[in-house]
Amino acid sequence: MGSHSHAVTDAILDTLKRASSGLKDAGVPFALAGGCAAYARGAAPSLHDVDFAITENDVPTALNALSALGFRTRKPPEDWLVKAYDEDRLVDLIFRIADRPVTPSLLNRAEPLQASAVIVPVLEATDLVISWLLPMSEHACDYGAMLPQVRALREQVNWDRVAAVTAASPYAFTFLTLLERLSILSRGVQPTGSPTWPD
Repeated sequence: MGSHSHAVTDAILDTLKRASSGLKDAGVPFALAGGCAAYARGAAPSLHDVDFAITENDVPTALNALSALGFRTRKPPEDWLVKAYDEDRLVDLIFRIADRPVTPSLLNRAEPLQASAVIVPVLEATDLVISWLLPMSEHACDYGAMLPQVRALREQVNWDRVAAVTAASPYAFTFLTLLERLSILSRGVQPTGSPTWPD
């Protein structure tokens, strides 16, 4: 990784630190998601922005908290997230994942891990993988970007639960099959557990 990549990563991690501190101070429950969550769980850094999962009820408080820190906040046309900018670095506050609301129980399952120099709640590994697979569609189906992250997390994930929750998605099924063919997963993942998510 070149020096420019290191600078980008350091800047994103600094934004993560500032934003997470602001949310904590405002009493907003959250969990780190996306590439930063994968990084906190041991994947190689592939950090372009910071993603936090929060409940929809906490969106106004979260935006006010980040605005007070000097972030520029914006409500985009999409109805599943809001955005905040730390100079040119983006923070996504996600309150719906694949049309399913982020719930307190999803956030409660998050595990405190170190990301940069701070301890933050990070989406549980199984939930993190589900959050990547469920939104897949013919317009957003980048298996190549996900492979190295999933390979790094594979021992932390309950794959039977992933299979159960994503059973209706042909894109998720194909990705799980790819993982088996690449011997990243053992064969015969069985969909078990509740198919509802977040529960």
